[in-house]
Amino acid sequence: MLAVLLAHALAALLAPLCVRVLGRNAFYLLALVPLGSLGWVITQWGSTIRTQLSWAPQISMDIDLRFDSLAAVMCTLVLGIGALILAYCGRYFERAEARLGVFAAELVGFAGAMFGLVVSDNMLLMYVFWEITTVLSFLLVGHYAERAISRRAAIQALLVTGAGGLAMLVGIVILGLRYGSFLFSDLLAAAAPPTGTAVSVGVVLVVIGALSKSAIVPLHFWLPGAMAAPTPVSAYLHAAAMVKAGIYLVARLAPALAQTPPWHALILPLGIASILLAGWRAMQVHDLKLVLAFGTVSQLGLLMTMMAIGTPDAALAGSTLLVAHALFKACLFMVVGIIDHGAGTRDLRELSGLGRRAPVLCAIAVTAALSMAGLPPLLGFVGKETALTAVWSAENLSTPVSLAMLAGIALGSAFTVAYSIRFVRGAFGSGDPDRATSWHAPGPLLLAPPALLAVAGLAGGLDTQSVDRWLSPYASTLPGVLDTHLALWHDLTWPLMLTVLIVAAGIALYLIRSRIGEPARPRLGNADRSYDAALRAMDRLSMRITGTVQSGSLPASQAAILGTLIVLPTVLLALGTRTGVELRLWDSPLQAGVGAIMVAMALAATVLRNRLASVLVVGVTGYGCGVIFALHGAPDLALTQFLVETLTLVVFVLVLRAFPAEIADDHATAFKVRRALLAIGVGVTVAVLAAFATAARTSEPIWRAIPDAAYRVGGGKNAVNVLLVDIRAWDTLGEISVLVVAATGVASLVFRSRRFGSAPRAADSPHYDPDAVTWLPAARLVDRRERSMVLQITTRLIFPTIMMLSVYFFFSGHNAPGGGFAGGLIAGLALTLRYLAGGRYELGEALPVDAGHLLGAGLTLAAGTATASLLLGAPPLSSAIVEVTLPLLGHLKLVTATFFDLGVYLVVVGLVLDVLRSLGARLDKELS
Repeated sequence: MLAVLLAHALAALLAPLCVRVLGRNAFYLLALVPLGSLGWVITQWGSTIRTQLSWAPQISMDIDLRFDSLAAVMCTLVLGIGALILAYCGRYFERAEARLGVFAAELVGFAGAMFGLVVSDNMLLMYVFWEITTVLSFLLVGHYAERAISRRAAIQALLVTGAGGLAMLVGIVILGLRYGSFLFSDLLAAAAPPTGTAVSVGVVLVVIGALSKSAIVPLHFWLPGAMAAPTPVSAYLHAAAMVKAGIYLVARLAPALAQTPPWHALILPLGIASILLAGWRAMQVHDLKLVLAFGTVSQLGLLMTMMAIGTPDAALAGSTLLVAHALFKACLFMVVGIIDHGAGTRDLRELSGLGRRAPVLCAIAVTAALSMAGLPPLLGFVGKETALTAVWSAENLSTPVSLAMLAGIALGSAFTVAYSIRFVRGAFGSGDPDRATSWHAPGPLLLAPPALLAVAGLAGGLDTQSVDRWLSPYASTLPGVLDTHLALWHDLTWPLMLTVLIVAAGIALYLIRSRIGEPARPRLGNADRSYDAALRAMDRLSMRITGTVQSGSLPASQAAILGTLIVLPTVLLALGTRTGVELRLWDSPLQAGVGAIMVAMALAATVLRNRLASVLVVGVTGYGCGVIFALHGAPDLALTQFLVETLTLVVFVLVLRAFPAEIADDHATAFKVRRALLAIGVGVTVAVLAAFATAARTSEPIWRAIPDAAYRVGGGKNAVNVLLVDIRAWDTLGEISVLVVAATGVASLVFRSRRFGSAPRAADSPHYDPDAVTWLPAARLVDRRERSMVLQITTRLIFPTIMMLSVYFFFSGHNAPGGGFAGGLIAGLALTLRYLAGGRYELGEALPVDAGHLLGAGLTLAAGTATASLLLGAPPLSSAIVEVTLPLLGHLKLVTATFFDLGVYLVVVGLVLDVLRSLGARLDKELS
């Protein structure tokens, strides 16, 4: 199973390259990945396989995979139809279509994510794959990003399914805590399942997530909107894969949760409502894809209802319908894509005469539509007959409920017959003889995928014994006895008679279709408009809240935040337990002297009118803090503080160039007593809280164990660096991720169009003289009035030394002060020196690389170490220690955390380079 997941991940990474080299034919190569995975599924059919990999056991986040009968059915649909969809894409898309490589990567990645979702035994891991499918669905639906309708549909699908996913996560946590395990297998095997309000709330939240994913009323409206996606996306995600995730989750949990109070009360009414309302809407729309979309919502309601009943017979019927629906609906969506390509329209009112001009395509569509309508000898008929029997014989349903459900399913099935006829007649009927549709005949490679699915639906209906043998093992896992078996002919039974009535009613509904036309104002409301109204209401609410709590005054906002910082902790401290506080004013007189200087500089910053002078005195307070760190025996912290403070000063100076040197009189403010009191209050509060927090410790401080743990676990003597790159590497990875996002956001704010990119090189200037001899390559391009020969010579001499010092700190940081962060800051200061000495052209000569590339490479390298650890069977971001003895070099010790530290180094250098090019080089150009 891990091999299947890794194969899809690798194929997704290589997909853009394959498309670039092979064009659209690369889809045939990519289709081999799910096809090969399907071969593995078939060879393992009937067996139960487990894979367990420890990841984060403290939070129950381990990689637990389980392949069983239900997973086998879903994997077959996901991988088999996924392979056919990829083959279909090989002729559906034009040869030179934009973003085709990214689309291929997303589609292959989606297939892998769905496989992971289905085989996950850990509910938390399943949720991770669940959200991956949500994100990939957003990208696939919004493939045509230049179209407003595609962007809206993608955002709508993301918001609805994402919100449902968040609700489901809370439900998973509740159920996991109540059951004492987050494994599906443990939930299903619980001898005495827990009860109570908490379990009921957890069940409701999990069901909400399933309903949103499977587009069940009232959360169904995103699915018709998602028809803005390319047809292969609709055929895969919205017929065979993504919308089946909610059905799968209900089927997976039904053996354990079907008897909980909210299960039937929530799912069954909404399932029947989906069958009826969506079937009605399918008779009103004129776009072929929308007909299928509303039909999908209707049939998903039927699938959800059957899976939720919780009896073996209903589970067998639901599984049969699940397979049948995936086959005929994916086929019909692909047929619509071919019609759209060949005729240039999907409007039923504009199509005419395609049945005669495309007989093979018509035969494929008719076969699939017969299965959709539930007519023999197709698999859809077998599933529907079994469903009618299962509903009536369900022992856990009362007779009135069974009758009501039978009536709803029968009426919904009549609508299905009606819109199936409407689909075939509208797409392939003669229509108006004076309006013949232009037609471009499809090739055999485009016809083959839907033809195979149509034939599979027919074969399943004819060979019901094989289908029954494949699907019965899951149905047998539910409480009760499996009394029903699949068969094409059960003699003259009441379900067969009811089917005749359903077909007759469906034909009647088709004949009166003009009376079912869409009214000017929907009688039952419009869910899509309700969604828009809800978004507008939330926008208005957020604006009112923002207007209330944020007046637009920065001092007022800061006062509110700092005032809360003073009042809330102080009140809680006064009401809570207080312990004795012992303080020493200082450990040495030097600390008192440094503190006095810091206080004096802080006071000076409040009265100075010169902006640069204010920044410098504030910088002195930062340097003073570094001195105190050094006096306390923390050279690593002191080094980092000095470097960060220096770089901060440089950034301030770069920004201040665009401001007047002095604060103007009209902007100057008099002494504010309230602001002074607020500032003093914040300082005193923080100091008091720190003192009480230190005194409140009752256990042995953890810092006593850190040095030994750093060397034993991380293989380093510098505890601070080992903490950052090994013991707490997850925190560091999150921090540098935020750093990269912040850098990208700031660059986007400074330059509204795009990142400035690589800094210009000296040769890019029209004034560049290649024969001139200078200390720095771009020095002659600096204005003589601003040129400093001393600074240029000094920079030429010490720049290599600073870079070597940067490399030294990087490599020595695991056992001595330094590390990737400190080394990156030193390299950033070296680049800053080159910029100050030679201007923006000199920066391009020093490092002619796009800052964004450095940021991305650093983040990728740091995150890649987590993946490498998993591949080696170790927990993610854990270190491995390699010791070798080489001639001349002697004994060498390499810790793999060095690669993570290298990622941090590149992120810091990229960030500094981004600052210099945005606030420096670009500002130079705009001010010149």
